[in-house]
Amino acid sequence: MSQTIKKVAVIGAGTMGAGIAGQVANAGVEVWLLDLASEGDNVNAVAQRGLERLHNPDSPGLMSKDAEARIHIGNIRDDFDQLADCDWIAEAVVERLDIKQDLYRRIEAVTDDKVIITSNTSTIPISLLTEGMSPAFCERFAITHFFNPVRFMRLLELVRGEHTRQDVMDTLDAFCEERLGKGVVICADTPGFLGNRVGVFAIQCALHEAVKLGLTPAEADAIFGRPMGIPKTGVFGLYDLIGIDLMADVAKSLETILPASDDFHQYAQPVPLMTQMIANGQTGNKGGQGFYRDGDQGREMLDMATNSYQPLQRLQLPLALQAEAEGVAVLLQDNSDYGQFAWRVLSSTLNYAAHLLPEVGNDLVPIDDAMKLGYNWIFGPFELLDQIGVDYVITRMQNEGRTPAPFLLQAQNQRFYATASGKLASLRYQGGHTDIVRTAGVLRFSELRQTLTPINTNAKASWWVYDNAAIVEFHSKANALDSESMAILRDATEQAQALGLSGVVVHNDAQHFSCGVNLVAFREFFEAGDWTGMDNFLNDFQQTVLTMRQCKLPVVAACAGMSIGGGFEVVLHADKVICHANSVMGLVESGVGVVPGGGGCKETLYRWFERTGDMEKAAWKAFMNLGYGRTATSPLEAAEQAMIRSDDQYLMNRDRILSTALGQLTAVTKTAAREPLQMVGQPAFEAMVQWLEDARGKGLLTTHECTVGTEMARIVTGGEIEPGTMMTEQDLFNAERASFLRLAKTPATQERIVSMLDLGSPVRN
Repeated sequence: MSQTIKKVAVIGAGTMGAGIAGQVANAGVEVWLLDLASEGDNVNAVAQRGLERLHNPDSPGLMSKDAEARIHIGNIRDDFDQLADCDWIAEAVVERLDIKQDLYRRIEAVTDDKVIITSNTSTIPISLLTEGMSPAFCERFAITHFFNPVRFMRLLELVRGEHTRQDVMDTLDAFCEERLGKGVVICADTPGFLGNRVGVFAIQCALHEAVKLGLTPAEADAIFGRPMGIPKTGVFGLYDLIGIDLMADVAKSLETILPASDDFHQYAQPVPLMTQMIANGQTGNKGGQGFYRDGDQGREMLDMATNSYQPLQRLQLPLALQAEAEGVAVLLQDNSDYGQFAWRVLSSTLNYAAHLLPEVGNDLVPIDDAMKLGYNWIFGPFELLDQIGVDYVITRMQNEGRTPAPFLLQAQNQRFYATASGKLASLRYQGGHTDIVRTAGVLRFSELRQTLTPINTNAKASWWVYDNAAIVEFHSKANALDSESMAILRDATEQAQALGLSGVVVHNDAQHFSCGVNLVAFREFFEAGDWTGMDNFLNDFQQTVLTMRQCKLPVVAACAGMSIGGGFEVVLHADKVICHANSVMGLVESGVGVVPGGGGCKETLYRWFERTGDMEKAAWKAFMNLGYGRTATSPLEAAEQAMIRSDDQYLMNRDRILSTALGQLTAVTKTAAREPLQMVGQPAFEAMVQWLEDARGKGLLTTHECTVGTEMARIVTGGEIEPGTMMTEQDLFNAERASFLRLAKTPATQERIVSMLDLGSPVRN
């Protein structure tokens, strides 16, 4: 039986320790963050620096100020007595066995047998960590290996020792999964566990094979990235992100602990240039230069033959784009160096993953989970093998004189995953397929949909019936929305009523719920001068989200990742939002020179009026939010910005969002029909325009930003109308479309959209 965790201590305030403490505080639990005592006025300076790391604006470790207030800093000289009544103590100190064991002896002396102790190590086996410790200590000790950044990386590898009590494992599993929001993978005490064992192999393999084939960093990253379902950082970009010196150390540590027979050793060494780069301080992003850098004339890439930097041209490989659209197997049919690179990396990595069974266990699912949760792969190694074709991989390897792993051969003439039982099942080592059983309340739609048949589907979205509810999934690139997406959403909403279902849930398991409306469509409209087509597109979007809200059935948006632009306009029109704790929400259209045209301006104005009861305040709040394109990096921030309502809900674990949404459908209250608003009219509109002109005069806004801001002001005030004029919901929809079209016809907005599509960021004009 698991116990309740009410107080936690983290010892070691480095990047990982501070991150663990921050996530514990995010979960609403009191935590002490301890490190060495410092000389001088601030004895807790080391822990204080750890706390400050959580304020990184690019990767904030804390969800709110309330969370920060739950972190107490201290040191292991003066505050060691705080450990006595902790429920869990997490050690995250330097990777030296002698230092860790000295700390464990001190901890054991001040705590009783109820206190759980864990290490965050990724390299030292638990058998060595507990060597010489008392049996009672060993029973309450485990490894909790978090991934960095702790708040955002979903994987937690939980490793038990030979003597670890079951209640200790149950407590850590439950707390880390439900409260900290982690995907807990139980690992055997094997070198590198699972995530790093496969992930570092894949990175090192890609590095060496790219060099052998003479690919540039940009070429390698274009293939070893989104086309393979891997984050766009690729291999060289990831080296820069982690740190070239640190990544070399990680590879070296794995090389040290893995047996001599392990295939990792052929890729363990850094390529020769990297040693020189590290000596030169070319250590990646932290050093300002690595395989890439920001030069005076823009982004630059390292020429690996000369160790000099050249301008980085935006690379659009047709093969990579085709693979993104059609699947990873496309890469392997290509005879160029790109196709050879893809084959070498994929075949070696997938075969390596298969070789790990039965060393790491008889179940392949933890390996796939580790790569998806810890490395953000869209598909795990065995899912990729099913996509490519197990027999294809075996035959091609054998034709090259290579030996497939025994587990790979076991899967010949079948798949690693099957749905013959009506449930998703996985192949076990030296066994048949066994149904995958998740913890109660955990429901991944990526797994569930494999057992269902869609009611309606197209290239951009689909919908299914499950548990007497319609589930709508967007599945385009970045889940960008277009007319096909809207057609499925509207069909699901209308058909769910006709079928007598309990409601509609809009959800997907992708990294992001939706990154907005597809800008390519708008570019096509303005390049063709098809303003009627653009207006019709916007009107269709508006009427679809209106159908969501006006239908008799409850509609729930169950979202995670980014819900921005048009994606957030869908969320705004749901009757209830159940989202992930790390959800990012906001209307960012001003950045590309347009206004939210799918009801975003309207809903922002209504939300602020509901919040303040004052139309003047509501108009100004909406004007500022929309004009600055503000986003909220957590549901708590979203609530402060009136983006979600008080009865909306967030969960720490995104794998629980769908089951929660389905379970609450019958309790959701339909949103009341929108009453007309009494607009503040021309005086407020002119005041906003003057505010924009004053800001431009101070150099804070550009000319076109003033133009865009003027259209925002026109919508939220009513523009040149008498104060008190009533505007209906449809009037506000119409105002959005009119402003959107005015802006879309300007060269400045068109320049911004083209820049975003072609260069990855909009110009500021």
